[in-house]
Formats: sequence, structure tokens, C-alpha cells
Amino acid sequence: MSFSRPIKYQRRDHPNGDICCVPQCAISGKFNSVVSFHRFPRDEPTRERWRRNVRRNDLVIKNNTRVCSRHFVSRAVSQGGRRRLERGAVPELFAWNDYSLPAARPTVCETTHRPEGEPTGEIEMDVGLLLRCHDYHANPEASSLYTAREKIEAQRQEIQALRKRLHEVTLKQSFGLERFLASDDDIRFYTRFASYRHLQAFWRHIEPATSRMVRVGSRSSSTLSTTAAPDPAGQQSRCLPQIDELFLFLVYLSLGLTEKDLGDRFNIVQCAVGGIIKAWVHLLYTLLGVGIWMSPDAIRATMPRVFGKYSDTQVLIDCTELRCQMPSSVLVQSKMSSQYKSHTTLKGMMGVSPNGAVTFVSSLYSGSVSDKELFRQSGIVPLLDKDMAVMVDKGFGIDTLVPFKVYRLPFQSKTSQLSQDHVPVTRDIVRLKMHVEKTTKSVKGNKLFDTIIPLTIAGSINQLFAVACLLTNYQKKPLDKAWCEAP
Repeated sequence: MSFSRPIKYQRRDHPNGDICCVPQCAISGKFNSVVSFHRFPRDEPTRERWRRNVRRNDLVIKNNTRVCSRHFVSRAVSQGGRRRLERGAVPELFAWNDYSLPAARPTVCETTHRPEGEPTGEIEMDVGLLLRCHDYHANPEASSLYTAREKIEAQRQEIQALRKRLHEVTLKQSFGLERFLASDDDIRFYTRFASYRHLQAFWRHIEPATSRMVRVGSRSSSTLSTTAAPDPAGQQSRCLPQIDELFLFLVYLSLGLTEKDLGDRFNIVQCAVGGIIKAWVHLLYTLLGVGIWMSPDAIRATMPRVFGKYSDTQVLIDCTELRCQMPSSVLVQSKMSSQYKSHTTLKGMMGVSPNGAVTFVSSLYSGSVSDKELFRQSGIVPLLDKDMAVMVDKGFGIDTLVPFKVYRLPFQSKTSQLSQDHVPVTRDIVRLKMHVEKTTKSVKGNKLFDTIIPLTIAGSINQLFAVACLLTNYQKKPLDKAWCEAP
């Protein structure tokens, strides 16, 4: 609102508490002069026009809510007797529309001649003095209730936006399961589980046993526990939440990252990473390896129809080799050297049931050991049932080791082709052995075993290999009958 000249008012002998409700208007009932105060009309359409023109969102209209006459045009104010507004009058003069104020009517003091020098009782004040006399401007920070609340609301929204942005930035900088839970593609990449829902189901399965986990490492890394009992103090001083520790271990298997890299990603010290990996590999090796061997009755109950005439198969056997770092000892090199891989390797054997579940994992042996010798030393022979058969690759000459039937790919002579009778047998066995081949491929999909294994983890490589094999039972579904019946 624009004020081009000082305004003269006479103090009232009996001031009242009337205050103009228009934002940035300082008129009150402490002065009379030309100013009068008017209630909001009862007519609802006119009342709504008043409210809209006042532009004060927090305005609550009460019986004592007033608008001063300075916001009405001159023709809207009656000049005779009690000052009333014309019917349908609406305030139109405000600061937001830069309207000029009507000329002030001369007061009695102005029209009465007084001798020069006689006090008139008038107060000449400019806008600044008038604003300072208004109750709204007793506190400079609260010059307008509407403006103050508007600023507070804007600041509140800005704070909420900043908090949301800070949470997003913090989440992007942190490397934990919470960061990737919305993306099943990321979960498959980092953990090899099909989705976050599958990973959560696996976590609920093993979570009760995590309280008995034996911590490995120093106290400074918060990963030491001398007993298998729960340690509340250790829980509070843990470097990472337990589910993030599991996530770290799965990332270690899936991507084969170094401990230093994992420490940088999870923002923990390198020695703590080593303690977490050792603790979780021992826990999962103990939990997942219990009761995995299936009885003959369970095998028959879950036998896929695709096995047909081979329905007495109890387990499918296959060997796999993992390339490892070449040791410095020449003697050890000769023992670990593999003719098949032309490299130093570790060799292990895996048993898969006809429905696709891993039921046996052997220890790792030097790469020079034969398949037959590995089968004999693995300890699987006492587990086999004499009324059932095993299915093996053509390199397993185990007929003298087991007294029961062995399904094996026919050998091909160097000078002759396979006979016509061997063709359907070869085709059927190759088709069925895809079960164990897919499982082996899934295990080798973990980058830790797909690259050259360093000798620094030789002490725990057996447990790591067994856990990777057993995790495939949870990362993928066993082969069901519907799948096996498909052509």
C-alpha cells in the first residue's frame, strides 16, 4: 500500500480495541479521524468476496473481525450519521493491487480556527511511526501473522525436502542391502538369489541360529565371541547389522571381491571383513549341511517322470575343478597339477538328487587325483542304498567300488564309433545329467571360484565351496515334476 503524505489523526478519548485484519495494515481503534471499522457481512457470497480480497489464508472470521474503511472506495461509505457501508460494498484497496487511498475527510480540529501556537492535540506521524504503534508490529519478526506463518510453512517444506535429499544421498553412499532391496536385478547380481523376497525367506530360515554364531577376530573389530551363547554387548557393538553381514558374505562369493574392496564398500576396516566372512562361512556350513542326504523313500516320492527306466537313480555324480594360485613348492605343484586344465587346481565332487537338489558335497582334493579315487575317498559309498543306482560320467570307473547298478555314458573306442544300441542310452543319460551340470555351472557362476583362487583362503576353501554348493538349493527351485515332464 502506498502512502504519499503524512496522515493526521486525533487521539480518541475512549479508544477501543478494533484492529484491521488486512495484512500490512496498521490501523487500530486507538485513533478516530476518518477511519471506521466494519464487520464482515452475513451474506455468504459477499462475505466470500471479502475473504478472497483480504488474501489472508489463516483468517478466522469472528464477531470482532474488522476491515477498516481505508480499503473501500469513497462512494461505498455513507457520510451521514452512523457510518455504514452501502449494500454489497466490497473492500478493493490493498497493498497487493497498489490502489491509492481515498482522501481523508477534514477533522473538526482541522476546520476549527485556533490561535497560532495553541496546542491542537493532533499527532502528525508518518507511516513508519503508525506501523510502530500498531499491535502487529510490537515484535519486528511478527509484523504480519499471515506472512510469518507463510514463511514457517515454506521453511518446513524446505526442511522436509532437504531431509529427503540427505536420506537419498546417504543411501547411495552406503553399500548395504537396504540400497538394493527395490531392485531384483541388483539382488541377483550381488547375491545370486532370484529376488529380494527369496533372500528374505532364506534370512528368516537362518536368523534364529545367528544368535549362536561364534565370532572370529579381535575385540576392536567387534567380531569376537568366546562362547556360542548370545552376547548382547557384542550385538550392540557390531560393525554391521546381521543381515548386512550376510549380504557382505554373499557379495564376497558372488563377485569374488577382495577384503580391502569390501571394506571400502561397506565402510568398515579390512580385518573386520575377514572376521565376518569366517564367521558366516562356518555358520552356513554347519546349518546348510545338516540332513541334506535324501533317503530312498524321499527320492522315489520326488522322482521326475523324465527319468523313466532310470527311476531307480539315487544320485547323479559329477566332479569339478577350481583353478588356484600356483604354490612355490615344486612337489606341491606336481600334486596339484591337472592334465585336463593344464594348471594347478583343486578338485571336488558333487551329488545331486534326481529332483535337482544338492545332497552331497565332498572335500577338495589336489587336481591330480582321478575321479575314481576321489569317489572312493569322498565318503559317499556308505550313504548309497544297495537297491538303487548312481549315474556318473564316463570317467568314473567305480564298478568295483559299489555292488549295485551304475548308469554311465558308454565309452567310445579310438578306432570305432558307438554302436547303434549305445545311441539312445547316450542320449537319455546326457539329457538327465544336465541336472547336475546346471548345478555345477551355477556354483562356478560365483566369481570366487570362476577365477584363480588365492592361497590366502586355502584354510577355508573347503567350507566356502560346500556353502556355495548348498546355497544353490535356496537360490534356485528344485526341479519339479511339471518341469521334468515338459518335452
